[in-house]
Amino acid sequence: MAIRQTPEGPIWRKRTGLASVALWCGWLALVLLFVVAWEAMTRNQIWAFVWDAPEQAADLIDRMVPPRWSYMDQLWAPLWDTINIATLGTLMAILLAVPVAFMAARNTTPSVLFVRPVAIFIIVASRSVNALIWALLLVAILGPGLLAGIIAIALRSIGFIGKLLYEAIEEIDPRQVEAVRATGAGPAQVLDFGIVPQIMPAFAGITLFRWDINIRESTVLGLVGAGGIGLQLKASVDGLAWPQVTLIFIVILATVILSEWVSARVRAALT
Repeated sequence: MAIRQTPEGPIWRKRTGLASVALWCGWLALVLLFVVAWEAMTRNQIWAFVWDAPEQAADLIDRMVPPRWSYMDQLWAPLWDTINIATLGTLMAILLAVPVAFMAARNTTPSVLFVRPVAIFIIVASRSVNALIWALLLVAILGPGLLAGIIAIALRSIGFIGKLLYEAIEEIDPRQVEAVRATGAGPAQVLDFGIVPQIMPAFAGITLFRWDINIRESTVLGLVGAGGIGLQLKASVDGLAWPQVTLIFIVILATVILSEWVSARVRAALT
């Protein structure tokens, strides 16, 4: 806000002249960026396919309906594999992310200059690579199967759990930690009675939220050979079995909704 003095009295303005010019320049730069990005995105676009898209979509939907309900018997095992991938991957991530979080938090790290940057790098590296890419790399290393999917989910989840958990550790009340330490407690007892009780609600919520996300991510890992219901989806798409694809979509949607409901109920019970 700016004030300009005039003979009639002060005039209040929302912005100074320089701030207004800077704002308009910012909007202009944003518009130019959009134009450049749009031109790069559509440079090799064949617009005939775009105009034909509604007709093709209608034809595909016509072939996908009704779902092939008899195919459900072949989806129970892959669906169970998908849930196991998400659950075991989340548990593995917890085992790895908790010590990383304590090393990343400023108030618990052994060394702010060395250990903390290493822990932050692990968190950033984990969050920077999508689970599908982790799975693609692990399938090439370990071969196709559930193990690649479990490790892919774990590697992706370390960054998520570690980041939120170390932020929760840094936000604890230091007075409770000092009170425990004043009784003569050792480092392990300070951790057990001063830090852990304060972060447990956040830890439970973070874990359940990540498990819910992992249910979604594990449904597509089979597209690269990492097991689960994604294998059936890829096989059905490759075989042009569109009624089966519809059924798989319905099963995935129902599974995600159920996991969301379970996660919400458990979080509500813990708070």
